[in-house]
Amino acid sequence: MKYLIATVACAGLVLASPAHAGDARFGFYSYSGKSQESALAKPAPGQFVNPVISGYAPDPSITRVGDDYYLVTSSFVHYPGLPIYHSRDLVTWTQIGNAIDRPGQVDFSGMKVSAGLMAPSISYHDGLFYIVCTNRKNFVITARDPAGPWSDPVTFEFDGIDPSLFWDEDGKAYIVNNGAPQGGALYPGHRAIWLQEFDPATRTMTGPRRQIIDGGADLSTRPFWTEAPHLYRKGGYYYLIDAQGGTGEQHAEVVFRSRAITGPYENYAGNPILTQRDLPDNRAHAVGTAGHAEFVQTPDGQWWSVFLATRNYGPDLYNIGRETFLLPVTWKDGWPVILERGKPVPFVVERPGLPREPRPAQPQSGDYAYADDFTGRKLGLGWMSVRIPAAAPYTLDHGSLVLKAGEGGIGDIHHVPAFVGRKQAHAIATVSTALRYTPDSDGDRAGLVAMQSDDAYLFLGVQREQGRDMVTLSVRKTAQDPQQGRVLARAPLARAGRPVYLRLSIDGGVLGASYALRKDQWTPLATGVDATFLSTRLAGGFVGTVIGLYNEQAPSRAAKE
Repeated sequence: MKYLIATVACAGLVLASPAHAGDARFGFYSYSGKSQESALAKPAPGQFVNPVISGYAPDPSITRVGDDYYLVTSSFVHYPGLPIYHSRDLVTWTQIGNAIDRPGQVDFSGMKVSAGLMAPSISYHDGLFYIVCTNRKNFVITARDPAGPWSDPVTFEFDGIDPSLFWDEDGKAYIVNNGAPQGGALYPGHRAIWLQEFDPATRTMTGPRRQIIDGGADLSTRPFWTEAPHLYRKGGYYYLIDAQGGTGEQHAEVVFRSRAITGPYENYAGNPILTQRDLPDNRAHAVGTAGHAEFVQTPDGQWWSVFLATRNYGPDLYNIGRETFLLPVTWKDGWPVILERGKPVPFVVERPGLPREPRPAQPQSGDYAYADDFTGRKLGLGWMSVRIPAAAPYTLDHGSLVLKAGEGGIGDIHHVPAFVGRKQAHAIATVSTALRYTPDSDGDRAGLVAMQSDDAYLFLGVQREQGRDMVTLSVRKTAQDPQQGRVLARAPLARAGRPVYLRLSIDGGVLGASYALRKDQWTPLATGVDATFLSTRLAGGFVGTVIGLYNEQAPSRAAKE
């Protein structure tokens, strides 16, 4: 298998001074991935393969400015956050920046991994880009250049989540969002969609708030978690689309319309306009959880939808998170339909009638590889930490990434772990690195971590145990496991300062770990490890697995210091 190798330089840190004792020095980071269903996806020259952004890329929001398309996805407490992507053909996306890229813009303190920045909505008006989003409170940020910098957030006081900004033809602007229903919830998950005018000059809400959707498509069926609303105008109607059923197996997209923006809104009899909940979970190469859609119109008048969905390696099992898919929107009797009910989301689709862009060096479906030898002055886009460090825990030093031990480990929500990683974007993936590290005390450790949540992660690396340095593989599957996880395998290490090579090999829900003291002379440490605990179904939350570099000081010693 041939891979495209790319090293990207962008926002990061300047070169560093020499490392100190207890620092972990990583010589490279290598990732290669392959989609499980790639053998089945045989696109013709005029076709593309879903997803268009692979791996952890949930809640996509899109806007068009001339011939350019811009897309943003949720990032929760990963930092930098709110990745911004650009495309000219709707298929080939390149990350150009992050809307949240400096301390002080937002606060993630005390937040679990799946809290934080969720369901952003991007729009453009009169020379300015806008993102409205939720992080504890709802807020708006703006930028002249979508690659950044973006402004500090201006917060709103209205209840709920998932705001979306709509610019009407008369120049007025409105925000729609999910909120509590008038009079209180009638059942668990009962939510409403609210509308209020937005003043772009003052960045404030104005006028009355109006409930325009109660519950969802049919209140008698007790629809739950109505959220992620977006407004459009076409043919004398206002169309409102929103997600229902939660962002799991029951996820779906529905549509309403009205002659007036304030309603009343008519429910489409053919709802939902997108779902996979009616299909069997045990089908091969299943796409699940489809929903949370947004529309965009091309210059020739065609409508397309981006939405989140998952590629499952087993019944509702996926480790790599919710991804960004693309399908055309068909208008039938004045109503938009993304996918007829009962049909599976296709992997191979006819391309939009837009000039084709070259394939970027970033995760999409099919074979892909990334390598970083840390010789640049800055880390590239796509690297992320968990929460926002007060001072960056790593430096780049002439071909090494030097990572200082963190105050707290993975799972300690009150500290920022010494961790920098990249998303796992394929069910079949191999990640490797070279580590120079000498632990100071028992329990100190550094190496690779594959993290799905605060309580679901895997560690492969060097650890001091009873005065001896060991290569260990440990997992933490639940909050009831020890903070540093349960050791599955270990091997004594006698390396006299030489680098230790570490490798994780993942195939769906099965994982293998190996190490080497000489490059490419691998020794298996563990095979056939059950990795389903890194799936969203078992770990919970809304993110995907992030695999990266880690340095942890023993919890007892860190507490004393």
